[in-house]
Amino acid sequence: MANLDVALKNAMQIEGAIGVALVDYTSGMTLGVAGGTAELDLTVAAAGNTDVVRAKIRTIEMLNLNDEIEDILITLGAQYHVIRPLTGRNGKGLFLYLMLSKSRANLALARHQLRGVEESLEL
Repeated sequence: MANLDVALKNAMQIEGAIGVALVDYTSGMTLGVAGGTAELDLTVAAAGNTDVVRAKIRTIEMLNLNDEIEDILITLGAQYHVIRPLTGRNGKGLFLYLMLSKSRANLALARHQLRGVEESLEL
């Protein structure tokens, strides 16, 4: 089991990782951050994506789908943004937010590795 700092550091080892954050989608607060760039405030980006998560959860509820979000993918011109809500008992209301360079990342492998980071995360 990994604590938050170790888990974020492991996520930054994913090929193409630009930045990663653990975010509380009920409040929009970032609980931990690693990486990022001078041009992009990862905390602001992560907080902004709480609206994406909330909207998708509301939609699933309105459709009466008996399912959970595995991850949400946002594809930009030069980046992938992967949002992965935590499913463990202690992770309810939290999500991992991973930004990847599109030219350096293998999306399938990154999603697999982010799942491993989630599974190892000890909160």
